[in-house]
Amino acid sequence: MENLIKKLDLNEYITNFSKLFAREKSIILEGDINIHYKIISELSKYNINQPLSVQNLDSQLMHLQKQGVLRVYEIYEFIKIINYFLYLKRFNFEGKLFEWMDKIIIPNDILKICEYFDDKANLKEGVDEDFDNIKQAIYKNKEEIKQSLYKTINSSKIKPYLVDMQVHFINEQECLLVRGGFNHILSGSVIDRSNSGFFYVIPHSVSDLKEKQSDLKNKQEEILFKLCKEISHIFEKNLLFLKFINKEFDKFDHYQARIFFSKIGDKNFILPSKKDENRLVDFCHPALSSPRPISIDFSKSVIMITGVNAGGKTMMLKSILSAIFLSKYLLPYNAHKSTVVSNFKSINAVLDDPQSVKNDISTFAGRMLEFSKLFEVKNAIVGVDEIELGTDSDEAASLFKVIIEDLIKNDIKIIITTHHKRLAALMASNPNVELIAALYDEENQKPTYQFLQGTIGRSYAFETALRYKIPAGVVKRAKEVYGEDKDRLNELIERSSELELEYRQKIANLDSEIENYKRLSNNLKEQKESLDLHIYSEKSKLHKEYQDARDEAKKAIKAKLVSQSHQHLNISHKIAKEIEVEKVQEKIELKVGDRVKYRNTKGTIVSIKGSKAFIENDMGMKVQVQLNDLSRSGNPPPKIPTKKAVVTIQKPETGNIKLDLHGLRAEEAIENLDKFLSDALLAGFEEVLVYHGIGSGKLAFAVKEFLKKHPRVKGFEDAHPSSGGFGAKVIKL
Repeated sequence: MENLIKKLDLNEYITNFSKLFAREKSIILEGDINIHYKIISELSKYNINQPLSVQNLDSQLMHLQKQGVLRVYEIYEFIKIINYFLYLKRFNFEGKLFEWMDKIIIPNDILKICEYFDDKANLKEGVDEDFDNIKQAIYKNKEEIKQSLYKTINSSKIKPYLVDMQVHFINEQECLLVRGGFNHILSGSVIDRSNSGFFYVIPHSVSDLKEKQSDLKNKQEEILFKLCKEISHIFEKNLLFLKFINKEFDKFDHYQARIFFSKIGDKNFILPSKKDENRLVDFCHPALSSPRPISIDFSKSVIMITGVNAGGKTMMLKSILSAIFLSKYLLPYNAHKSTVVSNFKSINAVLDDPQSVKNDISTFAGRMLEFSKLFEVKNAIVGVDEIELGTDSDEAASLFKVIIEDLIKNDIKIIITTHHKRLAALMASNPNVELIAALYDEENQKPTYQFLQGTIGRSYAFETALRYKIPAGVVKRAKEVYGEDKDRLNELIERSSELELEYRQKIANLDSEIENYKRLSNNLKEQKESLDLHIYSEKSKLHKEYQDARDEAKKAIKAKLVSQSHQHLNISHKIAKEIEVEKVQEKIELKVGDRVKYRNTKGTIVSIKGSKAFIENDMGMKVQVQLNDLSRSGNPPPKIPTKKAVVTIQKPETGNIKLDLHGLRAEEAIENLDKFLSDALLAGFEEVLVYHGIGSGKLAFAVKEFLKKHPRVKGFEDAHPSSGGFGAKVIKL
């Protein structure tokens, strides 16, 4: 991997990313990349502190497995990891993140150990009484040493021998700097001499205190060792948990490092796709200081990049491989979110000259050796820089054509940079090959670092030579040797590139105009729909006014002849139905098989008769509608096998608005009443009259209860005295 990173110029990029790890590790994130991506997406919504730096604990875990005793600082490394997960558990995570954190259950005895230490890895007071006493004694001892030294310095007898009034720290010991002859006044030990010949002396009073301090520290170490032994024993019992939490910490460290790295420079995560589509959009190679964003489609099996020298062909190749490499290991990079790359099992870069005196191998032989390995791999992407390197160009063109065609069969994608016009010409007719040309600015005499798909590019060797200070006379003679015919070929290639550019520009302009027309068309449709809504609103208003007038008419009719009232009401109902408002409708020519929309449903036209059409909606039901009520729809939805429900309803040949139930039993009467109401509904009646008589009241009660439960009965009331009174019911449907 390191060799590939170096070839793709990603060293500095990967190094900068690795610095964000809490501890040194590989950039490879093991496991399901889709789950990792979901967790990273969820984590990025929270503002979580970066974990503290932690050392690698593999050797410590091995030590515990062998019943060893850890030192205090090693124990604290585990405590830092556990404390960080305790911090994470305070967040209200959701989804995959919640499931992950919910699985991490920290044992109680481990939690208790976490309370032993403060943020600086020091043992807290109250954990061990003996340790606290020793700690207090050491503190008092230091104060006594300090007081003894200051007392000696301030003594009037020693002042003539003191070089200065400071306490010096030499060889990890406090001492005084004095002149010769001090032994007549001060009893002490010389531990060093200064460059000026003075003496560094420890007074004997301080030496005694130092010995006492040393004894106290030894006792403190003994107590610490005893405590470490107890903690190590608890860690040993929870060894499986410690191994688990250590691994989970590395996983979380991978996530956090990637999230923090993505925020530097606003990078995006591009998840590898299972599709065959491959497309870079505004990709910037991290090795370039002021990169020009690259947008290229490399979905075909072979991408052949030709064109001007020093025009960015190799960097284009490296950019494609870099994007795939970074996506494979879920590392963020600068590219638009619409970028799509496939997932390849292996990434191979054939970029360097393999010639080696040590291995006794030539350039071409080394290239052949690398190509021979590719016949054994599948689902790989290979980048080859200057494929013609090291041998005769015509022979190489024929050889590489056959090699490339065989590699395509092994599901290998190949990215090639070449100046082989013959190889490009041989491969151009292959539908699996995409030609890309690096462009040259003739006017300014320099590469543009832009690329054009679908054409072969000139090398511009003579122009490049002039740009890099080769004498003009030499270049002129070289052109003469090169010949007019080949120069014309280059002119044709150049003209082809210009025409391709012009063609693409025209396409872009046409696309822009089409988009503009679509926008205008959508605006017109919105205006039409708004107008239709307004018309329907007005119709509803008119309908309400008519309804109010009709209700008033009913009251007037009831006050007069009831027998003729229903006839008048049915006539008025028919008139109301015939009220139509013309919609603003554009002329649409529809034919059988067209996808159409009718109100809130979509379907396909089955047949057309005059101004009407039969459509079958997406649920399988057939409906007859007016052609004017149809509008075009998009593509049909995925076909889902459904069982069609067929309901056949026979419309009654005659319709009556009255029913006489006299002399019938309750069950028979209810059956006749049910059929009567159904026929009335199909006939479009809104009000009917039913005679049931008074008698014992059983039939009247049964009719009343049935009408209460009927779903299509709006209401009912006793008839007018002239029409039966209590022995009849007026039913509103």
